[in-house]
Amino acid sequence: MPEAATETLTLLGFDHGRTRIGVAVGSTLTGSARALTTLPAREGQPDWETVSQLIAEWQPALLVVGRPRRLDGSDSESTVAAERFARRLEGRYHLPVRRMDEQLSSHEAEALLGAEARRDPARIDAEAARIILQNWLDGQGD
Repeated sequence: MPEAATETLTLLGFDHGRTRIGVAVGSTLTGSARALTTLPAREGQPDWETVSQLIAEWQPALLVVGRPRRLDGSDSESTVAAERFARRLEGRYHLPVRRMDEQLSSHEAEALLGAEARRDPARIDAEAARIILQNWLDGQGD
């Protein structure tokens, strides 16, 4: 991380998708993340004004983007799209962006949410972003 380990940092995490992008917020003080919102996307591109509003509101020191992989560990079209999204975040906001390898976070989120996921499928993406960010936070003590 760019700052001293004792400094409290706010982080935003993203689960990038073609039609929706889940967003989570977390803190190094608590070491925890929570689902925040789901942004609509068009061909993987969010409304950048909405992303800018989230950045302004939360003032994160770091962004974490899930990097999906196939089950065999190889890259897919989703991997390439998520990497492109991460580079655009870096370029637009001049914040450090970390990638977090993830597999099946949306499936895990759906299982955690259960019937709630069927009523509001967009919640799956925000919960997947929470899982990605939580995993990143959990790995910082290693």
